[in-house]
Amino acid sequence: MGPVLTRSRMPETVRDDDDGIRLDRWLREQLPELPFGLIQRLIRTGQVRVDGRRARGHLRLAAGQMVRIPPVEHQARKLSASFPTNEQIASLSERMLYRDDHFIAINKPAGLPVQGGPGISIHLDGMLDALRWGADERPRLVHRLDRDTTGVLLLARSRRAAQHCSRIFRQGLADKVYWALVAGAPNPRAGQIAGHLRKITAGGERRMVGGSTGRAAATSYRTRGASDDIAWLELRPVTGRTHQLRVHCAMIGCPIQGDAKYGGDGAKSGGPLQLHAREIAVPDLEGCTLRIEAPVPETMRSAFARAGFRIPETTGGA
Repeated sequence: MGPVLTRSRMPETVRDDDDGIRLDRWLREQLPELPFGLIQRLIRTGQVRVDGRRARGHLRLAAGQMVRIPPVEHQARKLSASFPTNEQIASLSERMLYRDDHFIAINKPAGLPVQGGPGISIHLDGMLDALRWGADERPRLVHRLDRDTTGVLLLARSRRAAQHCSRIFRQGLADKVYWALVAGAPNPRAGQIAGHLRKITAGGERRMVGGSTGRAAATSYRTRGASDDIAWLELRPVTGRTHQLRVHCAMIGCPIQGDAKYGGDGAKSGGPLQLHAREIAVPDLEGCTLRIEAPVPETMRSAFARAGFRIPETTGGA
């Protein structure tokens, strides 16, 4: 449900020095206390009118036009608490790894859910209007990362690009590389983990388990380094099931460090999840390979250093 609005408000006249500014940017200046996501919702739901008509956020205003701004009262201000702040959006914008006419890639931080759900009010999907960067369409999610997984996340900037990505992922043409620090070292040091994963609910908690039923899942892995009771694994998911990498690592006796759900005591679950989406490579719309890499976050970099592992400058450098 949108904001609850009360009394009417006199339309604002666009000044000469605002001639040519986008409507959403102009509103951001008029309502600096509101998160940008809420401003976008006011526009999308038709509560903002330009010369009496509905308008899109990318409309360029002309001097002398009349803009009706709905009064945002207590209920709307309370609702705005569920929207990301302008500072959060700015921080996300600074994490952009790549942008062209078709795609955006960001370096997702730990702790940011990709989509909403029970108990989740701030999530990446709620910030996508602020990541248009001049495009007519809102960016679209084309794959997911867990809340505490860091690294490269690809977004499509148009319906055409999203459909292209859907086909690419469905046909298994996307190459995704993850780095993980795990408890123990796998034997053998490289191979493929395969089987089925299914969702169960136990003690009010949802989790994935391996077994003979469920959806087929496969992950290739290789050990890039091992020291004492910790190993550095490179993981390449062949399929894309929920929590697949976390469950597969636990299945071979090497749970990911910091994984409170699947790791048990051996994963030292008090620390951050040490799982990073290092690289993604996909065919772009012109048939070339788009390859994007995300730098390792500082918490993981410190763990690498403590274990004596050296991070290469690029994935191909190791």
